[in-house]
Amino acid sequence: MDTRVKYSTPGLSAEARDKLRPGIAPLTGVGATVKQLTALAVMLVPFAGFLLALQRVIAGTFSTTDVVLFAVMYFLHMGGITMGFHRYLAHKTFNTSRFFEGLLLICGSMAAQGPIMFWVTTHRRHHTYSDQPGDPHSPNLYGKSLGAKIKGLWYAHMPWMLAKDISGWNFFAPDILANRKLFFYHRSYALWIVLGLVIPAVIGGLVGGSLSAAFNGFLFGGLARIFLANQAAWCVGSVSHMIGSKAFKTDDKSANNWTVAILTMGEGLQNNHHAFPGSYRHGIKWWEPDLSGWILTALGALGVVWDLRFPDEKTIRKLSLDRS
Repeated sequence: MDTRVKYSTPGLSAEARDKLRPGIAPLTGVGATVKQLTALAVMLVPFAGFLLALQRVIAGTFSTTDVVLFAVMYFLHMGGITMGFHRYLAHKTFNTSRFFEGLLLICGSMAAQGPIMFWVTTHRRHHTYSDQPGDPHSPNLYGKSLGAKIKGLWYAHMPWMLAKDISGWNFFAPDILANRKLFFYHRSYALWIVLGLVIPAVIGGLVGGSLSAAFNGFLFGGLARIFLANQAAWCVGSVSHMIGSKAFKTDDKSANNWTVAILTMGEGLQNNHHAFPGSYRHGIKWWEPDLSGWILTALGALGVVWDLRFPDEKTIRKLSLDRS
């Protein structure tokens, strides 16, 4: 029996549809154009803001407030993605209150990585087809030559967002689709992006007392933050699936890359994560750089989050490549 989710795909041949993997549908016409234009905006607009911020750094026309705004907004951005979108929504590794759930999802939406239905379905699809055909951003599908590896890294970093396909909502995220409280954050996604740009602009203007200071806040805490934080986040799907160490047996090329992990609050520990996707901590060893895992542990002790899932020692030993 064919278990694939069926989608309306006007203009696509039956032969082409049959090549699709379960849960993936092609986009044609206006749908494909809208997706590609949106992806280009996400890539290019923050890049332009980053270049303007860099110009101000070189010229020395920035302030301590701008640096603090960048750092604080970077933390909220990355925390919202790794703890909210990823470990809470996509993998259900812990439970929390409605208030903290909202805080996480608003911060994650400020990252401009796509609304929650796009983010969760894309990520669950990545785990379903990790480093196989159907993985939306694998760097390992182009061959073994140096040129093929460079092409794969580049594609997995950003151009994958231009692909003319879509991850099925009913297939990969029926739980979120059925939850009207969660779906609210999907529908209000654009509002939170704007809020993530307005907040640093307002704070910068109030502290600096000028429109120029407000614009700097907008650049450093807004656009430049989005650009640099997302460059780090996209390294998780590209660099951390090709470069790094492996501690556990998995069916893919996921690797632990500490540089990426430090920049992404633990997300670069991809081999650990793919071995134990249901774990709230990506750092299996306490000393592995997983700031999000450490924060969730502390929040668990305070009662802000609960039902924190973590593999037992037997499960860890079973998958460990180090049997010494």
